[in-house]
Amino acid sequence: MTISAADMALYVGALFALFLTPGPVWVALIARTLSGGFNAAWPLALGVVVGDVLWPLLAILGVSWIVSVYADFMVVLRGVASVTFLVMGWLIIRHADRDVSTNSRLTRPGMWAGFMAGLAVILGNPKAILFYMGVLPGFFDLGAMTRLDIVAICTASFAVPLIGNLILAFFFGRARRLLTSPAALRRTNRIAGGLLIAVGLAIPFV
Repeated sequence: MTISAADMALYVGALFALFLTPGPVWVALIARTLSGGFNAAWPLALGVVVGDVLWPLLAILGVSWIVSVYADFMVVLRGVASVTFLVMGWLIIRHADRDVSTNSRLTRPGMWAGFMAGLAVILGNPKAILFYMGVLPGFFDLGAMTRLDIVAICTASFAVPLIGNLILAFFFGRARRLLTSPAALRRTNRIAGGLLIAVGLAIPFV
């Protein structure tokens, strides 16, 4: 493997910060958890896994080809990644009081319905698309990446949000209070925004 422990730790930290940021996956997960409990939510979490593996894989393969043509492309991407995290963190803190709404179409019963809902949410999630296609390449040297590196990145990309989603679904009662309490939502958004800013500041130095 060519990936350093520091690079992987920073990437895992970024994944965790993004997980803490309420978005479409949170909406879908909470909606299904509140309607059918943990058994209704875990298939959705597995559907999200598909996108969390697909997006980084497409990003790595696509950007690796670009790097083979334009050698300085990674330097530009590292700067883009840093700025993107700083802007995202600032916007989240600025709108820390914004509520997360639910969608009843996500609560259809059945394992297959839950899985497909998770897949649809992650494939159409602008936060995931922005991160994996535009930010992930800024963390690693894709030109020197091996198969083991790709496996490690894809594993981290699905493992961090999967564990978080399952824990969130398990404690759906607490999650419900989190979404309905303005103070708790504000605190969560501020923490997530601060973590994103910290990652953005760290990227240029790793």
